[in-house]
Amino acid sequence: MHIPAYAHDTIRAALPALPTGRQMASLECCVCGAPFGRDLGAVPLGPSPEAGLSGCRPCLSRLVTRARETRDAALARSAEQVRKDSKAWESVRDHYLARLDAVRQTAEEVAELAANAEVPALRIAWLSISLESAHTWIPDTPEPPATVDREDRLLTNAEMLLSSAMITAREAVADRLVYHLVNEAQPEEPEMCEELECAEDCSGRHDTSHIDCGPDAIFEDLLEHGITIEEPGPAPLSPRLAALFAPRPEEPPPLFPGLEEQASAVLSRLGIDADDPEVLLSAAAAGLAAEALLNEPLDAIRAAPGGPNAGDVFAQGVDLYRRARKALVAARDGGPERLGAFTAVASDLDLPWAGGSSFTLRAASGPVADFVRNIEGQVWITEEVMRRQGWRDALVHRAFTAVFKATHHFGMPGWSAVVDSAMKRFTSLDRVSAPSELADLGEVETALLQEPDRLGVNALGWLIRHAVLG
Repeated sequence: MHIPAYAHDTIRAALPALPTGRQMASLECCVCGAPFGRDLGAVPLGPSPEAGLSGCRPCLSRLVTRARETRDAALARSAEQVRKDSKAWESVRDHYLARLDAVRQTAEEVAELAANAEVPALRIAWLSISLESAHTWIPDTPEPPATVDREDRLLTNAEMLLSSAMITAREAVADRLVYHLVNEAQPEEPEMCEELECAEDCSGRHDTSHIDCGPDAIFEDLLEHGITIEEPGPAPLSPRLAALFAPRPEEPPPLFPGLEEQASAVLSRLGIDADDPEVLLSAAAAGLAAEALLNEPLDAIRAAPGGPNAGDVFAQGVDLYRRARKALVAARDGGPERLGAFTAVASDLDLPWAGGSSFTLRAASGPVADFVRNIEGQVWITEEVMRRQGWRDALVHRAFTAVFKATHHFGMPGWSAVVDSAMKRFTSLDRVSAPSELADLGEVETALLQEPDRLGVNALGWLIRHAVLG
């Protein structure tokens, strides 16, 4: 049997104060005392089904019915009370709202009269006093009864409208009376009539209705009364004006002073025409690619297990040359930051190297972090030279690097001569063991001149091992 929560108190009140032993053992109904049996079942009342008092179904049903009737009667009485409270509250609230609205309307009228020059200033003063008295006599905000919702937007809105109207009226009265006192204190100045183009019947009084003393006069006036208030400082300049008046930042000094004059002469003696833009760009790209690969960290990575072989390094150098050349061209128009594309590829840990190589930096052992840092550092130097000294000086610097580190690198002016020598050595070799990619001599020579990595890392490795390329 389900016993609703609203019946708990009624059933609890019907329980005996001192139950008998049979009632405690759930052998008799704790309400009527009838013994439980086949015709009268026990309904446990707790604290658990196995222990405590029990009641019979007829008694508990009667008590639940009584509790329900009591509850419904209480709800009806409560609803009637809420209706009465709500009606009484609306009457109190409406009277209060009417009082607020009346004072609000008087405040609006006083504000309009204060702006009317035909109404004497003394009359405005008395109207202001009457208005303030009416506002003071407004009773405190009434409190609604507990049965009514305490949030009443009508009250809140009416109070806000009254406050706004009072502020407007006070400002208008103050403005009118202040200028009235100032004008009354001014002497007559008939000599100003001609300048002011006054009417012929002007008395010489020139009233004013607006005086602007500026933002700082009040502080000086208060000083006459012994009152000192610290004036706020000037407002900060807008970012645009601040930039106009800010001192120019000092230009960073060049990383390599006199680079153009010194390096150009050396480059010319070593076969690089610095006045030829394409030759200079190619040499700079070769120098940047060489700085990325030909270094101690890569030597250690090659010596470690799983490191790249000579063919892997050669093919990767060719690919990095092309990427360096493309990045340098992009940096000419887009700024040094465009060299980041070269860094991203050269230091990618998961990108297989060129020429069909299966080598990746992530799979390598050795100082991979040092290798990546070297690439980032060399690219940073090129970017910084470009920022401080210009794009051409950055090319000259990297071409100067290539002269000493990548003389025979793909892309250098002497590469065609390197290929000629290599093909002579290649044709004199026994090529039985050579990879199939090296079978056609004409195709091999064309690939070496244009895209050496197209031959693949196996073929390039064979050529290096047999001293055809070095």
